[in-house]
Amino acid sequence: MLPVKKPIHEFRTLEEIRQRKEELAEKIQEDNGKFTTLWNQVFIKREGNTKSDYIAGLVSNGIVAFDTFLLIRKLMKGYGFLFGKSKKKKHK
Repeated sequence: MLPVKKPIHEFRTLEEIRQRKEELAEKIQEDNGKFTTLWNQVFIKREGNTKSDYIAGLVSNGIVAFDTFLLIRKLMKGYGFLFGKSKKKKHK
């Protein structure tokens, strides 16, 4: 990654420093407003969920849970020795 070059400001008077301080304060306020807007959008509660949406979510989550269970079972059966589960040899 390339190093970031920061602009160097040479201030000659106290007034230039105050002006730069005000510019930075305005920029921080703008960024804070944008950040607050985005943050609030993340946590907006979705209204208008119907009973059918709720049931569809339950079914979807159930299918994902069942699929996960089958995947873990298959992995443990094939690679259980990695987790300390030894394979038992079947005698004929």
